[in-house]
Amino acid sequence: MHWWPSPFPLPLCAELGFPPLNGLLWPLLLLFLWYCYRMGSDLPPPGRAHPGGKHKSGARRFMMLSRGAASGGPRETASGSEVSGVQQAPPPCISMQTSEDEDPDGREYLTPVPGRPLFPAQASAAGRKLYASLQEYAKRYGWVGMGRIHKALREQVRLSDHSTIQRPHLFFLPDVPSVPFFPRDAHRHDIELLEAQYPLILAEFQAVYQWGVDSKLGWSGPKGQTGFPLYSAGVCVAGNCRSCPYTYRTLLSLRTFISSNSLGGAGFVLLGPGVTLGGSYGPTNARLRCHLGLQTPPLCELVVGGEPQRWSEGHCLLVDDSFLHTISHKGPPEDGPRAIFSVDLWHPNVAAAERQALDFIFNPDL
Repeated sequence: MHWWPSPFPLPLCAELGFPPLNGLLWPLLLLFLWYCYRMGSDLPPPGRAHPGGKHKSGARRFMMLSRGAASGGPRETASGSEVSGVQQAPPPCISMQTSEDEDPDGREYLTPVPGRPLFPAQASAAGRKLYASLQEYAKRYGWVGMGRIHKALREQVRLSDHSTIQRPHLFFLPDVPSVPFFPRDAHRHDIELLEAQYPLILAEFQAVYQWGVDSKLGWSGPKGQTGFPLYSAGVCVAGNCRSCPYTYRTLLSLRTFISSNSLGGAGFVLLGPGVTLGGSYGPTNARLRCHLGLQTPPLCELVVGGEPQRWSEGHCLLVDDSFLHTISHKGPPEDGPRAIFSVDLWHPNVAAAERQALDFIFNPDL
């Protein structure tokens, strides 16, 4: 048997005894080989991370400015030395940080970022402390949803520039819709719950009031406006809560009660006959103050942002006390004091992530 060379050699798969590949697998094989070639040819130069490697949003970008390259001078290597062997200083490097890096010491969060204003140099020590708390929170949980709070803390020094009708003295959250009085639908669940528990809350108020209005019995505040706090600046007043167990349980059932930071509180508040308190602002517009009327003489009035309202026994008022507000009791002494149950609730436009961050920033233990 004579062997004659064939002008059409057999494919490799036939020589190895495998079935021939169909027409679809050949293009896929060619694409795979081309992909491997591209991946091998796109290796990064020394000193730079591979683009397909692990990276984060806080990675730094560097722009190398080389005088030699601009003037046609000697070519440099990655180490900054010329090919001829003469040592030369490495080219200057300008950091183009686009977001905060995860620095183990936390210093990178204070690094200036191009395109963002620096933290105001004239900021108070309290403002810098709040900003440091925000940075610590973002280091743990990220910056997602922190845009308004970040903007608010950078603009704390401009609180005095706000309109005289609304000027919170501690923290102003921007882009929050505000009116002096909010409708019931803003916190329907909590309002209906408070009004449903009105008889029990009233009974416990009358009990502690009959014991006497004395600082030794849990009352506090100036004469004419005295309070019996259950929560004060985010801290539970244990003795007073034990005196009002049903009211305390009602507070814990509210969905939007501010119980974990110094912006929130709850308790009974008295206003004596002939007393007028005016020209004051609340600490923040991130909350609403809910007043449940317990004992409301007819000549008592609340004016918020120029809008007057009156309390009603067994019903709630939702007030944004960051507006300029005055309260007055112009009734005779025989009418007795005006009494309300005051509860601080989150503003309905403050998101859950912002509430969590504000709890951290205004933590009463910090």
